[in-house]
Amino acid sequence: MHAAVIDLPPLTQLYNEHRARALAIARRIVGDADDAEDVVQDVFARLAWKSPGYGGRAAWTTWLHRVMVNSSINWLRARKRRERLSLEPSEPLTPEVQAVGAELERHFTDAMQEINEQQRQVLHLREVRGLSYPEIARLLRIPEGTVKSTLHRARQRTFGLMEERGHHP
Repeated sequence: MHAAVIDLPPLTQLYNEHRARALAIARRIVGDADDAEDVVQDVFARLAWKSPGYGGRAAWTTWLHRVMVNSSINWLRARKRRERLSLEPSEPLTPEVQAVGAELERHFTDAMQEINEQQRQVLHLREVRGLSYPEIARLLRIPEGTVKSTLHRARQRTFGLMEERGHHP
């Protein structure tokens, strides 16, 4: 049996009363004031869109603390993924290598346009924006397992289309 979701006070009131605390939590975890602000903005934007899971079992501040900690950790994970993807090679790229990379990216984007909408959204949120599975699930309002299976099918279909056209990922 699930507890009923409790309606929260107006978002502007929550933001004004709890922004400083939320920012302090995020800053301790992500280590940078600008990045912490991004995390706080993301959390409150998600609250504006949908109140994710506050059931009234704990104080609002306790729940917000947990959401901020989890969101900050997820943000760090996403940052690590983005950093791995954007590592610059030790030698400058030649114009030919840059052109091939840009062409491959264009083929990937073209192939993405041919998969269904949900697959395209999940693939974009994961591979381009670097969001975690739970973040994607909350954002799209689908179960996390659906995110994983949809992402798997989206990758297979997109890379399959690229290979069919002779553009190997």
